[in-house]
This record gives sequence, C-alpha cells and structure tokens, in this order.
Amino acid sequence: MATKNETPAEAEKEEAEGQEGKDAAAPKRRFSLKLMIMVAGGVVGLCALGGGGYFFFGHHADAAVAATTVKPPIFVDMPDVLVNLSSSGGDRTQYLKVKIALELPDEAVQAQIQPIMPRLLDTFQTYLRELRPTDLDGSAGLYRLKEELTRRVNASIAPNRINAVLFKEIVVQ
Repeated sequence: MATKNETPAEAEKEEAEGQEGKDAAAPKRRFSLKLMIMVAGGVVGLCALGGGGYFFFGHHADAAVAATTVKPPIFVDMPDVLVNLSSSGGDRTQYLKVKIALELPDEAVQAQIQPIMPRLLDTFQTYLRELRPTDLDGSAGLYRLKEELTRRVNASIAPNRINAVLFKEIVVQ
C-alpha cells in the first residue's frame, strides 16, 4: 500500500519486502515447532526406555532375589587318603596324600553319603593308585582329578548329586 509520499514502485517494493519478511518468519516458526515436537518425542522415548528397563531388569531381579533363597552348602570331610602312585619299574615309588571335602547341596545327600563312606574311600583309592605322577602335573591335572572324583561320587550316590570335590591338601612325595 502506497502512502502519500511514496511512488507506486516504492510501494510495490515495500510490499514485496513485507511479503519476504512474512515468508522468512514462517519457516522460523515452523522450524521451532518441529524442534519442539522432536524434543518432546525424545523425552517421551527416554521415559519409555527408562520404565521398560526398570520393569525388565529392576522388577524381575527383585522378584528373582525374593523368590530364591540361597542355602549355604554343606561340607563333609572324607578321611585322609594315602596311596602310592603307579610307576614304570625303575622309578622310585612316589606317594600321594589327599585330604578331601565333599560339597553337598543339602542335608539329605549327607544322610545318604555317611553309610556308603567305605565304598567311596575304596573308589578313591582304586582310582588314585592308577595315577602316574605326570597325571597330577599343573592345575589342569588337578582339575581333571577333581572332575573324575566328582563323577565317581555322583555315580555312587545316583540319583542324588554332589556339587564338587574340594581338595584341602594334596602332597605328592
């Protein structure tokens, strides 16, 4: 719109500038609206992730801890075992002395093991006498020994099971 002192060309120029000003203002407003929607969506998404994480990890972990009560294991000491190791003729005789404890899951297994203790000792001595000194070398040898003794005890008391055979003392001389 032309004012009194403006020419029609100046009026058109001002109107075009005014239109550009309106166009320039509109994208800024639209940009800020998009930005606000994106920020709000991000906040809602983070809240959803936090709630889901609590539900799956926090809630279930609390319920699992409350549902399971951990019973302390029961340990039964075996009598000491002293055996001579298998040797190949000319070598000097070597001996193995072992103090063993059995880790049991509950007292019911302990009641089953006590009457068959002589059988377990016989099983241990028979197996240990067949070992060579090289069978006991390193931690791998002791691990294999532990696993084999555990397997033999579990075979003797089946269907019950023990958790582990624990070495209290091992001497190879």
